[in-house]
Amino acid sequence: MMRLCLIIYGSLDTLTGGYLYDKFLVAHLRQKGHKIDIISLPLRRYGHHLVDNFSKKLRSALTKKIYDLILQDELNHPSLFLLNQKLRKHGSGPIVSIVHQVLSSQPRGRLINKLFQTIEKIYLSSVDAFIFNSETTRRNVQGLIGVAGPSIIASPAGNRLGHLQSSEIVKERSYRSGPLDLVFVGNITPVKGLAPLIESLALLPPEIWQLTIVGSLAMDPKYVRKVKRLISLKNVGQRVDLKGQLDGNELINILSNSHLFVMPFSYEGFGIASLEALGFGLPVLGPSAGAVKEFVQPNHNGFLIDEADSNSLCKHIKDLHRNRHKLARIGLAALTTYHARPTWNETMESIHDFLKGLLG
Repeated sequence: MMRLCLIIYGSLDTLTGGYLYDKFLVAHLRQKGHKIDIISLPLRRYGHHLVDNFSKKLRSALTKKIYDLILQDELNHPSLFLLNQKLRKHGSGPIVSIVHQVLSSQPRGRLINKLFQTIEKIYLSSVDAFIFNSETTRRNVQGLIGVAGPSIIASPAGNRLGHLQSSEIVKERSYRSGPLDLVFVGNITPVKGLAPLIESLALLPPEIWQLTIVGSLAMDPKYVRKVKRLISLKNVGQRVDLKGQLDGNELINILSNSHLFVMPFSYEGFGIASLEALGFGLPVLGPSAGAVKEFVQPNHNGFLIDEADSNSLCKHIKDLHRNRHKLARIGLAALTTYHARPTWNETMESIHDFLKGLLG
């Protein structure tokens, strides 16, 4: 039996890809009989997290028990980049970073990214081993520090919500008359690129599209207000349905009845929502940057859109609206791709084996 802890911000019940990954890992390790403590830090602004490195309470929580391994969600790097040095001196067990995305690889202002990069490099150099969610993430880390320690690429799965039970549903849905039903699943924050998506869709004829948006409205209220103003400004309110956060059967129903999954202007360390969409036979219109390209192949099971390339996005939507045979073909390929991917249990078992191997 291993004794472990996992350091996260906030709650494992948060509906984002990284938290889902961590939650599946915790459940799998506990199912295997291992003991794992969750050390939750309050989620605050980036600068406020830096003081956690000097927290006696946090240091005590990590040293009062003997852990075989300390797991850290890399999102917590500003709270740990100096503290890890103290843990090493204390003789704690190996520190393993679960890297969902390198923060400084996301598109943002050069100066702020430089700050993130400096702190991230110190943090990434302070850990002993890595769990990467994608080859793209591994390359981003290697570009910062080179990967000297043991590592594994354990890609997320898409089977959390299940999948369509019949390919006939894809065919019937594709030939349904009327506008294309587009779906966007992601928390309403700048990195998901919802505002430029709405600006692009507003360029299309109104009769060929309608968009359902699923995602938390609470994570960035200022950006949500911006999105709502944009919807009003572009006069697309009757074609855009802002649902808020949904999961389970409500989300399954939306995915089952949509035609296309659209998140072309985000930057994803992996893109779990895109993979889940493939399980419902939805072609993915995703970003060419980030890791979605690792499982979305242009003109096979979706399309990849360059940053701010509204013309390509509009072209593909017009084409698929007009050519329903092509829509069905790509939707069936999406379903095939989904079935070829590992399940959550398979991915978590590979991590379990990796962690046991670290302890020899």
